[in-house]
Amino acid sequence: MIDNGFMGPPWQMDWTLKAQAARDALPENVRKMIDAARAELVTARDPYFRGIDADAGLPDGVKVEPVLSSDPHGARVFLFDSGHGWMIYTFIRRVEDPQIIVEEVFWQ
Repeated sequence: MIDNGFMGPPWQMDWTLKAQAARDALPENVRKMIDAARAELVTARDPYFRGIDADAGLPDGVKVEPVLSSDPHGARVFLFDSGHGWMIYTFIRRVEDPQIIVEEVFWQ
């Protein structure tokens, strides 16, 4: 979508090889949770979920927060399965071809 000259959702998403391998090694039910988290991210108006209660519309058991509170524009952690799993990602905001890059996937 293009809004006032800027690209908007749905966003492109790429995975590092390490993150993709970690996702592929997980059980199918967990991969489905990750796919649901992916759907939330690529359709979010602001994939960084900035502001108070910006992630209030996310499903139960899902939360987004900065990896480092001292770097509010840096990487984000997308917690799913009530904190049992997470995806660490960055959002590259460009006029052309903005995208989300998943750097790490973990589930326990």
